[in-house]
Amino acid sequence: MLFIFFKGTWRLRSTTIKETDMSNILEISASGRTQGSLTRQLTGELIDALGDQLGDANVTRRDLAAGLSFVDDQWIAANFTAPEDRSEEQRSALAESDALVDELRAADIVVIGAPMYNFSIPAVLKAWIDMITRARLTFRYSENGPEGLIKGKKAYVVVAAGGVAIDSAADFATPYLRHALSFVGIDDVEVISASQAGKSTEEVLDAARTQIAELVDAQPARRVA
Repeated sequence: MLFIFFKGTWRLRSTTIKETDMSNILEISASGRTQGSLTRQLTGELIDALGDQLGDANVTRRDLAAGLSFVDDQWIAANFTAPEDRSEEQRSALAESDALVDELRAADIVVIGAPMYNFSIPAVLKAWIDMITRARLTFRYSENGPEGLIKGKKAYVVVAAGGVAIDSAADFATPYLRHALSFVGIDDVEVISASQAGKSTEEVLDAARTQIAELVDAQPARRVA
């Protein structure tokens, strides 16, 4: 299968379809920009490319720029209380986190747009990670150490940066995201670089689009039977 860029759109020249039940995509947008965001543009194009393979894919969009709670004393107390012993207030304190975990569990593919802010990830993306990293819910401690419980998923992470090269010594965002996702069980992570170090915006977009085409091409095409 090959993606080609034709008259402003990505098109499939050929494809092979495997009949499976993978059809749920979760998009996590962390950019503070709602307009002119490289990560938002590229995650949108990536989801379109995946949709060409999946057919009628269900896409859930979580825009973190709209706001997300941070871990506080009430949240911590509720999280460390056994579910059957939680008060109504404690259940309410965890309701947002529970909803985010449910979204993640329901997804077959997770697409994250992560601009690099001051060498790391936006605070609101860190808040999302804090909200979905839950002992006994998304990971557990075993005799062999921590074990992620969110398994069987694939993640694509679009990382955009200004003058920092992705996976360079100054990039603390990309390795952190790989580790955080792996910690909850998502080991199959592909990173799409949108670094502007020494490149124009168009060069960055072209390079990222090439990565998208290659990655989606390498992933077996899937569609709901």
